[in-house]
Amino acid sequence: MFKSFALTPINRILRGESWACRRLQSYSGKTLCIQVFPLFELNLIILESGELQKTSKQNEIDTTISISPGILPGLLAHDECAYASIEKDGDIKFAEDLIDICKNINLNVEQDLSKIIGDIPAHRLTQAGEHTIQWHANSIHNLSEALIEYWLEEQPMLTKSTHINNYIQKVKKIKDDVDQLDKRIQHLNQKVSL
Repeated sequence: MFKSFALTPINRILRGESWACRRLQSYSGKTLCIQVFPLFELNLIILESGELQKTSKQNEIDTTISISPGILPGLLAHDECAYASIEKDGDIKFAEDLIDICKNINLNVEQDLSKIIGDIPAHRLTQAGEHTIQWHANSIHNLSEALIEYWLEEQPMLTKSTHINNYIQKVKKIKDDVDQLDKRIQHLNQKVSL
């Protein structure tokens, strides 16, 4: 049910952004799978009009776009790091074009809401939504930073690159020392056997 419900606003947005429909028309007949694991998986086909239609799992999928639920707030806030975290499989050029279209679509939610509830409430609701999305994105960022610091300092599961580099240098020095010691031993053996 969610899948059918989601297509109506997506196609409405695409019709409002005619450049996006024209760009998608070049992919007419191609199929894609959008996965937001574990929430949902949506299999779509691009129509000649540039709009999307639900397709069955039996159709061969040209590209798969996998999105972690944790990056959804960042995607809504148009955060480049969130877009970079999207996993692509199959026809990569097709997937990258789809992501690029999503980046550049202007979601004018405020204008649509103003037709229903009026200008001022629509503006305030939109601002509240933007602040909420930004708060979620900041919270996820802060949590990940705190976990990284915890795993580096408090409960070492990760290692700083400087520690790794120091370790590598020490191993190289020990190897050089062992090589020199081996040469000395060989030199002494040669002297003793003479």
